[in-house]
Amino acid sequence: MTFAFFLGAGNIIFPPQAGLAAGEHMLPAMFGFLSTAVGLPLIAIIAVAIAGGGWKGLTRDLPPAVATLMAVLIFIIIGPAFAAPRTGLVAYEMAVKPFIADAGQMSLTVFSVVFFAVALFFAWSRGKLIDLIGKFLTPALFAVLAILAVAVFINPQGDILAAQGDYVDMAFTKGFLEGYNTMDTFAALMFGMLIVDVIRSKGITDEKATCTYLIYAGLIAAAGLAFVYISLFYLGATSSAVAAGADNGGAILAAYVSALFGPVGQIILSAIVLLACLTTAVGLISACSDYFSSLTKLSYEKWAIILAVVCAVVANVGLSQLISLSIPVLFALYPVAVALVALTFVRRWLPNPRMAYRVVLSVSLLFSLIDAGKFIGIDMSVLKFLPLFDYGMAWALPTALAMVVTRFIGSVQSVQDKTQTA
Repeated sequence: MTFAFFLGAGNIIFPPQAGLAAGEHMLPAMFGFLSTAVGLPLIAIIAVAIAGGGWKGLTRDLPPAVATLMAVLIFIIIGPAFAAPRTGLVAYEMAVKPFIADAGQMSLTVFSVVFFAVALFFAWSRGKLIDLIGKFLTPALFAVLAILAVAVFINPQGDILAAQGDYVDMAFTKGFLEGYNTMDTFAALMFGMLIVDVIRSKGITDEKATCTYLIYAGLIAAAGLAFVYISLFYLGATSSAVAAGADNGGAILAAYVSALFGPVGQIILSAIVLLACLTTAVGLISACSDYFSSLTKLSYEKWAIILAVVCAVVANVGLSQLISLSIPVLFALYPVAVALVALTFVRRWLPNPRMAYRVVLSVSLLFSLIDAGKFIGIDMSVLKFLPLFDYGMAWALPTALAMVVTRFIGSVQSVQDKTQTA
């Protein structure tokens, strides 16, 4: 179930495009992508387990209002604003549109309503979630993906060409940043709570056992995601002959599958995309509804309806516009999520966790806004002296430095307080 929740729209469309652009530098680009699209979500799941399986545990050293605001922003990003509508859009563009001779806005609208109505039906079955998705939809999805992966490695459709663009000189970093687009570190922080609820619904109440099962779920999901990404990266890298002129990962994947399997290829691709996008939409609507119902008087079921309707509306914006809107938001908030996860692992060694969390997260947000501003066209050249500025990671070293400083500055303050008391 956890694997299916993570494997959604972005997980399918971004790796082929990155693989094609990376070309002969596919390996460093792929390892960079795996760092943020597999490594960080797995670490985030483990952090949720260590913190007790919930957002409150992760953010217990932050002011409650700040912790709630962070959670709401993340849920809006992975829910109705970007990630959830994107599942519907990608499902339409790649799985349904090729079968419609005269596809237009009306067909997208009708599909969006049907797609999110089905997602809503599954999301309502909260107690049966692990059975519906984990036991039925995920095996079907993985079986089709395995067929595609084996075919790609046995019968590649072209030669690996020279790297393009940023992949020439900074393949690992470019891949690392591309991994942001999956939004899976955000999702991991929030899915962790949903997975804990499902584990407890199975009668497991012991916290240590719950933590263990949550980590197992994260490891299984990470292994599955790595398998998918590696095959899709190789697909992209060997797609130059069959996907010339393709401007997005969906088009690359469609052309490749068609070349491999002929007319039946589109049916295979449609099955992969529909299953992947549907399971992720279910997970996102469930997680968001669960959290928002805990903040308000509205029930889980009412929030699920509201979110499904909003997602269906937003999905009609268009895929390209939605992706372009989401990228600066990701640049601004992803580093904060990374810093929060890192703090969870080092918390036991922090002499003053409350101060450390406030300082480190503030520093990560401040410097991540520089990268976000640069992406939307604001002139940030005056800050070019910052380490990793040119790589879109100006936040990394200042955040790490803030973490190191708060490891010792609290100790100094504690010693001073004790001396004054004496």
